[in-house]
Amino acid sequence: MISLITVVLAATPTPDPDFDPNTVTPGVVGFVVFFLIAVATLLLCLDVVRRIRRTTYRAEIKERLDAELAARDAEPDAPRDDKTE
Repeated sequence: MISLITVVLAATPTPDPDFDPNTVTPGVVGFVVFFLIAVATLLLCLDVVRRIRRTTYRAEIKERLDAELAARDAEPDAPRDDKTE
């Protein structure tokens, strides 16, 4: 393990004396990549919110229908859709 670290450290070149790490910027390509990642994240978040709303609405409708069926079955003289002869 020590020999691997020694090899990696030995292979690291010395920086150029004229190189200033404070002036390095990602440039236009970096901005475009970051912007595309932000747009993709926003679209994914909107899709997740839409799917959660749809699931919630479906659950609410199912509860209402179940409550209506339970109320209809609780009434003894309510008209039924059963077509038994």
